[in-house]
Amino acid sequence: MMKTQALDFPRIDAVLRANGTGEVTINGTSHPIQAADEAAVLREALRLISDTAAQLGRPVKVTTIDPDGQGHIVVSPAGTVSEAAPVKPAPRRQKEPVSAPASPIPSVQELTPAPVEPTPAPAAAAHVQPATAPEPAETAQPVTFASVVDQAPAAAPETVTRRSLKETSFLVSAPVLEPATRGWRGTLTRLGFRMEPSPEEMAEREDIRTVSQHWPGPRIVAVVNRKGGANKTPTVVMLSAVLARYSGAATVAWDNNESQGTLGWRTEKGVHDNSVLDLIDSSQTLLSPSTNAAEIARFVHHQTSDKFDVLRSDENEEGDHEVTAEEVDIAHQVLTRYYRLIVMDSGNTARSANWRQMIHHTNQLVVPVTAIEDRAEAARLTLQTLESRGGHDAELARNAVVIVSESTDAKRSMGGDALKRAKAEAQRIADGFAPHVRAVVRIPYDPALVNGPIRYDALQPATQRAWLAASAAVARGF
Repeated sequence: MMKTQALDFPRIDAVLRANGTGEVTINGTSHPIQAADEAAVLREALRLISDTAAQLGRPVKVTTIDPDGQGHIVVSPAGTVSEAAPVKPAPRRQKEPVSAPASPIPSVQELTPAPVEPTPAPAAAAHVQPATAPEPAETAQPVTFASVVDQAPAAAPETVTRRSLKETSFLVSAPVLEPATRGWRGTLTRLGFRMEPSPEEMAEREDIRTVSQHWPGPRIVAVVNRKGGANKTPTVVMLSAVLARYSGAATVAWDNNESQGTLGWRTEKGVHDNSVLDLIDSSQTLLSPSTNAAEIARFVHHQTSDKFDVLRSDENEEGDHEVTAEEVDIAHQVLTRYYRLIVMDSGNTARSANWRQMIHHTNQLVVPVTAIEDRAEAARLTLQTLESRGGHDAELARNAVVIVSESTDAKRSMGGDALKRAKAEAQRIADGFAPHVRAVVRIPYDPALVNGPIRYDALQPATQRAWLAASAAVARGF
């Protein structure tokens, strides 16, 4: 008996919003839902949908829409939920049903020895001829390799070769897929209907896995753009926060401006005023085998919620000291002893000694740019300068990650059309860089990145997700 199918009629859309409300639309009739929490919203939505299924006497197909994306489920009249997944391919030992084969399927006679006294071959074992009017998929009986083998006489027993126990294992190496945790699927899972995660959630899990890795030896990320206001400092803070939070690796953000940088202004200040110059002055002590790891706290400023440290640039009001290449080497030697991951902010002069020495130590280059043409042009020239130098510098440019942030200069007063133009400009710039670098990631506008100290938890969910994707793109270069 054929199972009752879930048809596309009636059209049912179920929306679960980030603010905890929902809506079920059945053939154009809207049913808004407000409840105490997501689970209550979903229970009411399932009641409306299952009532519709009961009236029709069959399951119904539902399009689910939530902040994580769009999906499809099937709801029965009894309220049972299943996933409307695409038809899975047949197992490897079978072949797809053939209606008009390019070459004949082997018959039983071709696969097995002929009997002593030939008898008429059964119809099921005959060569399959091209069908002029194929039967419906529900009633067709496809000829498969498995069905042909099942009809063949048993082969002569073969000698069994014993295998070594060393070549056998009962361990299951494939990881178990955890059920969905977000959106409609996650809420259904919490209500007892185990649902697979959406493609969006699977992509997020993969990004988390990537940034959670530990690599042998330290890794240095340089964030560069010769134009000021290109979002270098927010990029340093966000990459440091995401990598430190997920990997748990000791991470430091180093302000490598040649004089006075702004990284210290956008992050928490510790109980001291020490900067990179103080660390350099104390380098012999910090590199001594008798010095313990906790001593580095005298020179860096810990970010209590984002779990990374900041090495500030010199904040001498007179600003009469410029960091040299030798001092970059000394600071690098100290920091790689205490940290696994170093994210470096930089100044705007690609010709300065400390900038070039930073590049010498870099493993992964990141080029931030806002969606404004002069910032994009400065980013292009920065990459062009490195590429023209050849060798290690050119390799960094080719494998760079470009991070395009939507304009922060005028968005607070933008209307709908202006916002669309800003997004289109960000996409145009991203598309322009894509053929020349390893990865390009777009970051949406977020007011939490504009002024004051930057905190990962203060960002909107979409911005957090974008920075996770950017950090994963960077980590893939490690």
